[in-house]
Amino acid sequence: MISALKNILADSQILTGDQLNDRYTHIWKMDKGLQTKALLLPETTEQVAAILKICNEHKQPVILHGGLTNLVGATQSTSSQITMSLERMNHILEIDPSSRTITTEAGVILQQAIEQTAEQDLLFPLNFGAKGSAQIGGILATNAGGLRVIKYGMTRNLVLGLEVVLADGTILSNLKKVIKDNSGYDLKQLFIGSEGTLGVITKAVFRLVERPTSRVSAWIGVDSFEQVVALLKQLDKSFAGKLSGFELVWGDTFKTMTTPPAAMKAPISTDYKYYVLVEAMGNDAEADRTLLEDTLAQLLEKEGIEDAAIAHSEADLTWFWHIREDVRVLSAQANNDQHFDISLPVPVIEETLEAITKALNLLPEVEVVYRFSHLADGNVHLIIGKSNNSTELADQVNAIVYGPIQSLGGSVSAEHGIGIDKKSYLSLCRTPAEIEVMRRFKSVLDPNGILNPGRIFD
Repeated sequence: MISALKNILADSQILTGDQLNDRYTHIWKMDKGLQTKALLLPETTEQVAAILKICNEHKQPVILHGGLTNLVGATQSTSSQITMSLERMNHILEIDPSSRTITTEAGVILQQAIEQTAEQDLLFPLNFGAKGSAQIGGILATNAGGLRVIKYGMTRNLVLGLEVVLADGTILSNLKKVIKDNSGYDLKQLFIGSEGTLGVITKAVFRLVERPTSRVSAWIGVDSFEQVVALLKQLDKSFAGKLSGFELVWGDTFKTMTTPPAAMKAPISTDYKYYVLVEAMGNDAEADRTLLEDTLAQLLEKEGIEDAAIAHSEADLTWFWHIREDVRVLSAQANNDQHFDISLPVPVIEETLEAITKALNLLPEVEVVYRFSHLADGNVHLIIGKSNNSTELADQVNAIVYGPIQSLGGSVSAEHGIGIDKKSYLSLCRTPAEIEVMRRFKSVLDPNGILNPGRIFD
């Protein structure tokens, strides 16, 4: 098999042995080396197809790597598996201002796509903390969400076309730029969010929007969850479709994010129970800032909020959003950190999170619980620090966090996927019939089970 691979790839595209010493499975765990039979670095879709054809014939499992920012164990591998990274397929193929689309290869870094799109006076709406390392292929494979879902939706809402290589090497290429296409099944949606288990995404066409000329933000302090929900409704109403970000951070989490050793200072007092970071994007900077100031002034007068600080410059915007985006500050303060991203109906978020936190704090081994949320879409993140990293303790923590999910109609994974770590809990948010249909899709598109085996389900 390796001999066959050497016939289609250059020596520099097949890494084995000592060549793997500086490779790893996650950007936060660079001290843990990559275990794999070989790391393959294709440079074209045709090479990806040839690789998969050979691996499929030998029933060789293939683990896919993107930007290595996943939090569900999705990029773990063993010495009996081959790993394939599309990092060298990193070209933006076209930005078309007329159709307002961008066509990229799967290895393109999100930050690169955002910046080059902005040069054409357009906006690539996807935005999240890992944008400097996350790759387009991984973003698509996990249907990533992020900081602007409230206005632009999840990744799948922005995709117009995909090129995908199936397990047997078949290339499905549909890189259309049209928004409306009801000609048969919309196959691209099958691969978005499938975590690389059904096919390897190699190229994509995304919908862009006209770049807003104004962006206003504020950090807001409140002391009740009712105030948070009322604030969301009021701002969404006042900005009439311009509200693009509404991030909730619990008080103890905000204090950790804004006090040493964290690099960022707090723009307002750190004594409130909740903190909300809002963003609105429009086309009149002065009018939008005035609207935000007036709305917050009215809420202060009516005791709808406790305090607020508005960004008055690009430097302020960078400062405000760096506080929210740099969650590594929290991970650094959480020993043996365990991460969660769950979805809950907005009305039950406060009581559910309070109950979960109380139960976690009853475990002697739990040292800290950090909470933050993309509140408008019901997505809640937790980072839990523990005194040890035992499987038994991790299972106890999982049972507490995931316990209420099924009865509340929530999800164990809002935007990070299932991977390896969450597959035991998939049944809490998917019915047996749904899981069986997923298995059928897998068996049809990857009958030998070579693509990211063990992800989502066994």
